[in-house]
Amino acid sequence: MNRFYLELSAKLTALMEGVPYQTANLANAAALLWQELEDINWVGFYQLHQGKLVLGPFQGKPACIEIPVGKGVCGRAAAENKVQRVEDVHAFPGHIACDSASNSEIVLPLYCRGEIWGVLDIDSPSFGRFTWEDAQGLEEISAIISNMIAKTE
Repeated sequence: MNRFYLELSAKLTALMEGVPYQTANLANAAALLWQELEDINWVGFYQLHQGKLVLGPFQGKPACIEIPVGKGVCGRAAAENKVQRVEDVHAFPGHIACDSASNSEIVLPLYCRGEIWGVLDIDSPSFGRFTWEDAQGLEEISAIISNMIAKTE
């Protein structure tokens, strides 16, 4: 993992350490990612509730409130239980456009005690914004967030 993501992981860990409030931790995680990641226009969380992903803490423009599992990039990440890195969301079958300014997206599954809990969603106005290096670094960020979720459920 590169230095940027090592430092970001350390900042996130320090920010959430000893804080027993899930919503506060997710809000601060979204704010930290918003502040530190370049060239993004939305970052936030969706939590799985009864077959739908429901909007949680985020930074950016107002967003879709519910996303069915299997629909759009977020829904596919939850359904397939794997990272979705999309270089051009307009070419993604079934893409849900919450913000027409978004052109690329990365969505990472989040877990609670081994079960899918929801997703971390990050959008960019640039095509091809998210590299494999970003995916690796953000997987570590997602693991830190998943660990916090398990501790605060």
